[in-house]
This record gives sequence, C-alpha cells and structure tokens, in this order.
Amino acid sequence: MALRTIILDGTRTRPADITDIARADAPVTLAPEGLDRAAASYKAAAEIARRRPVYGRTTGVGANRTEDVTSADGDTHGLRLLRSHAGGIGPLVPADQTRAMMAVRANQILAGGAGLQPAFAEALAHALDTGHLPEVHEIGAIGTGDLTALAETGLTLIGERPWTTGGGRRPAPIRPDTGDRKAPPEPVAPQTGSREAPPEPITLETGDALAFCSSSALTIGQAALAWSEITTLLRATQVIAALSLLAVDGGTEPYDEQVHAGRPHPGGLAVAAEMRRLLGERLPAPISQQAMPAITTRIQDPFGYRCFPQVHGPAVEAAQALERVLDIEINAAAENPLIAAADGTVHHHGGFHQAPLGLALDHLRLALLHTAQLSTARLGTLVEPAFTGLRPFLAEGPAGSSGVMILEYAANSALAGLRNAAHPAALGHAVLSRGVEEHASFASQSARQTLQAAGSYRLVVACELVAAVRALRQRTLPPDLTAPVGAAFAQAAARLERGDEDRPLTADVETATTLLDALAAI
Repeated sequence: MALRTIILDGTRTRPADITDIARADAPVTLAPEGLDRAAASYKAAAEIARRRPVYGRTTGVGANRTEDVTSADGDTHGLRLLRSHAGGIGPLVPADQTRAMMAVRANQILAGGAGLQPAFAEALAHALDTGHLPEVHEIGAIGTGDLTALAETGLTLIGERPWTTGGGRRPAPIRPDTGDRKAPPEPVAPQTGSREAPPEPITLETGDALAFCSSSALTIGQAALAWSEITTLLRATQVIAALSLLAVDGGTEPYDEQVHAGRPHPGGLAVAAEMRRLLGERLPAPISQQAMPAITTRIQDPFGYRCFPQVHGPAVEAAQALERVLDIEINAAAENPLIAAADGTVHHHGGFHQAPLGLALDHLRLALLHTAQLSTARLGTLVEPAFTGLRPFLAEGPAGSSGVMILEYAANSALAGLRNAAHPAALGHAVLSRGVEEHASFASQSARQTLQAAGSYRLVVACELVAAVRALRQRTLPPDLTAPVGAAFAQAAARLERGDEDRPLTADVETATTLLDALAAI
C-alpha cells in the first residue's frame, strides 16, 4: 500500500504526520505557501539587519550578545557559530528520531519567523525523501534549544560533514577555518545504498546559523514519537484490562455511565465508555460455583479493575494534553529573534523556552506510571486461585510447577525502569552563559525519558497480556467473539504459544509486545 505524502506547510502539520515521516518513511513535500512565508521572512531579515542590531546576525550569542560582529567577520561568523556549537556528546541519535527532527525543523521554517533561506527547508525535505541523515549526538541540550544537534545538522547541510544513510558512519574531520566562504566545499558523495544523491551543499549566509539552530526540533520530534507510541499503548491497555476482567469474572459496575456522570472527568468518561464497548455492554458470565467452589462471590473488585477509569483516564488526558502542545510546537515560529515579514520588524524574545513541552512530558510519564502499577496489580490477581479458580500461577503439570510466576518479577522489573524514567526532568536547574541564561526546562531530557518510559510500559502490559490469555484458555471460557474483546482474545491466542508447561516465557512476552499495536486498533 502506497504511503500518503505528508505536506509540510508550517501551520497544520500534526504529531501523527511527524511520526509517519520518521517511522514509516512517508514521502514529504513542501507547501508553496510555506515556502513563500519563509522567503518573505528571509528577505525581511536581511533588510532589518542593515538598519539595526539583530541578535546572532550582527552580534555574538549568549553572553556575547553585546559584542558586535564587524562587516569583515560577517561572512565567517555563522560558520564559526555552527562549528563552535556542534559539540554534541554521547551516543548518536537513532535514525527515526533524526528523521523526526528534520521534519519538524523543515516545517517550522515554513512558519515564516526564522529569517532563514528557504533552501534549508528544501534540503531537509530532499534528505528525508532520499534517505540521507546527518549524524547527531544525543547529549547537549537543556530545553532552551537543541543547539548542538542542529549545529551538527547545519554543518551537514552546508557540506562540511557527511550525510549518512543511517549506518552510523563517523563524521569527517572538521576543516580548519580559512575565512573564505565564497566557494562552497566539495559535495559529499552519496554512500553506497542511498537511493539518490544527498542535497547539494547550501552556501551559508549571514544570519543563517543562529536562525537554523534556534529551535528544539529534536526534542519536539522525540516527544512526537513518544506521544504516538504511548497513545497506542494506552488503547491496547484497555483491551488487556478487559481480558483480565473476564479472566477473573470482574464486575462492570465501575464502568457504568451513572458512576461517571456523577464525577465527569473526560478521561474517566472515555475509559469507562471504551470498557463498555470492548465488553459488548454485557456483564461477564458468572463463574459456576459448582465447578469452582473455592471462589466466593465478590461484592467489589480490587483497584486494578474497580479504579481503572480513575487511574487510566488521567493518562489518556495527559497524552491528549501533550498532543495539544505538540500541535503548537511543530508549527511554531519560535526562533529568537523572530522576523515579522509583514511589517518588517524584529522581536527578541524567549519563545524558544520549552517549559510547556517539558511539563507536559513529565505529566504524561507520571500518569503512565500509575496506570502501569494497576497492570501489575491485575497480573497479581491472574496468578491467584481466589480470583481465577485455577492453580496458583496458572501452572499445569506436577505439583509445585511455577507457571507464569516469573512474569510478576519481570513486570515489576520493567515497572521499576518506568518509575526511574518518571522522575520529573523539570526538577533540574541550570545557570549558563555567564549568568544571562538562568533557567532551563530540561525538556530534552524529558523527551528521552518519555521514550524510555514507553519501552518499559510496553513490557509491563505485555506480561499482563500473556497471563490473561493463559487464564482464559485454562478456564475454557473464551470471550464472546461477537464483542470486541472476543476478537482481541482470538487474535492474541492465535499468536501466543499454547503450551502451559514450565518453560521460559521470554518469547511469549516478546510476541505479546508485537501484538499491542494490533490490539489497540480493535
């Protein structure tokens, strides 16, 4: 099936678009009206800089903002800025995250506030469509702009660093500064395996360097990828919770409309309605007391089921809140200074500060931790005979068999990783550049932590899925196949191994992790 072409226009690009470009290799095109805005901003920036000081164009940056750049240094100032700021450290950014950064930055340029050559957006789009990536290091930003990552990208766009096709080739040594930028460097030859040649090097002009780097495109791209994965996992969690509910004959009273009409939080309302849909609007069939005399009638279920809308609902709301922030950031004209082409003015400001994004990411991870804790709680009921009427740990075979005992340990180990990642990055603080930059959001760290949290959460709910399917199989009480939860059971049961003898469960959990995206679509 052909992938949809993503049109970047600087105003209406969504987080899902960035995800499709980054992970599905969707083709990219730039809207003419976006290129027109970028061109107008570029022209206005040059005119403004001729008649008044402009930060980063006619001055140094950071604490050097009071130092004027002479006309004789103008041709090399931008190159020196890129070289000096391309100091990222640590591991290289994965290919999908690099693609997300490139897509975000191209789209932001089209918003028309950077005063940057439109050629930068065009080159980024060309690189995305031909499979070429800059090599970008992960560590270097603190939530006030991804300066190191974008400087490394900028050096690649002007031909000073090589393009890669995601294979991790090390950058070529940086050339010494000759002070002559009139002749661009030799184009970098495409690597073996690339579909087409990389973009032609851009000739760097006065003001381009800061204008290109004044963005948090990498952080925003990483946040979009984390949002996409977590949104999918939250939907899958509802399906798994419904399977577990059936496996322990839980009640559906906690999901009744009247319950949530009395306390109408949007997330709780949505989660309860989805549980009713998944279960087919019917109560689960009661356990036969004659067949399973050890089970006593429960008036109400444990919190893992009874409080599911109240705990999972806030996570759903947090993901939606992050999406709203991303909608703004992806299309933001947030460069400092902001070039207003309409009236030929320039504005020095702090719009680059990523407090809104960092706080939204921190909020989502904390909410995700709470709903993950409910998943491990439900797993605890699935291994308990008082809830299932089955043997301890869903074991079969000789007495003392362990069954899925180890899943509780594995799930809680993954939960510990999620708990570590949930620590708010916003608790950090920094005073930099000789005291003139005295606050940071640490949104960059928060975005990476959220990607880590998504991976840990996926493992937690995968463990619950393996146990829920085994419990339903052993009870020989498959869900009603006409209900969505029945379709989910059939799909999962067809993929998960049937044997219940004691054996390693690693492959089962790995299979379950690959099922979650499909279950989310049920």
